Amino acid sequence: MIKHTILYLAILVFGMVLPAAAQKTPQELLRQKTEEQLKALLASSPAVTGLVAVDLTTGERIVFNEDAVFPQASAIKIPILMEVYQQANQKKFSLSDTRAIKQADVVGGTGIIKDLAQPASFSIRNLGILMIALSDNTATNSLIDLVKLENINATLKSLGFTQTRVQRKMINAAASARGEENISTPSEAASILEMLYKGEFINKAVSGEIVAILRKTTRETSRLAEGIPAHVSIAFKPGILNGVSTEWAIVELQERPYAIAMMESYKVAEQAERVMEQASAILYQYYWRLGNASRYGTYVDPELIK
Repeated sequence: MIKHTILYLAILVFGMVLPAAAQKTPQELLRQKTEEQLKALLASSPAVTGLVAVDLTTGERIVFNEDAVFPQASAIKIPILMEVYQQANQKKFSLSDTRAIKQADVVGGTGIIKDLAQPASFSIRNLGILMIALSDNTATNSLIDLVKLENINATLKSLGFTQTRVQRKMINAAASARGEENISTPSEAASILEMLYKGEFINKAVSGEIVAILRKTTRETSRLAEGIPAHVSIAFKPGILNGVSTEWAIVELQERPYAIAMMESYKVAEQAERVMEQASAILYQYYWRLGNASRYGTYVDPELIK
């Protein structure tokens, strides 16, 4: 009897000193619900899907398969543009210098140069704009010839991006078949976007000019844009290959800007075709609510929250 009493008292005292389980805040519960929605959506797709969303106000991340390596298609043109600006900053050339495009240099796929009546010369800056805004493959290959693959990859490595590599020029099926694919991960792509947004690549002026070029990308080519209201600016670059869809985007939501890197591979035709669009809508609603509500979930004038 005495032993039972002592045991009971010990349990009672021990229970009193244990800290109560911390109740989640309304914002933590909202994040949990958002992650559950995204998890269910990604699980519904037969594709391998990776996603990283970064709150550009706090740095907090929502992640799924963040370190998986994916082919990048045209999204890899962002690191190529960064190397162009890196070398221009190093005075290896000026962005106003011109490069001639010969007929032998012209490749197919996306872009406008292939449709011109005769080869022409373009400034390096304009080749960069064509590479991003119209995803021009001929312009891209000209810039790769200028800055060299090894230099692009050396810069990426120096910045800490060891899984992002440019291994071939555009429209090179033989190289792709050999496994010489242009690759990255959702985590590294999102970090690159965050770096550009914060003005940490070279300096604020250079980072800002790169983001400004990304804003020129034709919005109709974006899958993520379908989940974002038309009045919200996005700076982005998508990419598509057989079985692959990627997109890197900075969503310039005034109250709560964020970045998304989303990637799909091993896609199955006519199955789960709108996962990227639906994920974008879920994330937009999440960040919009964070930016337009108090910490308890009451919607108020954003100026009063600051």
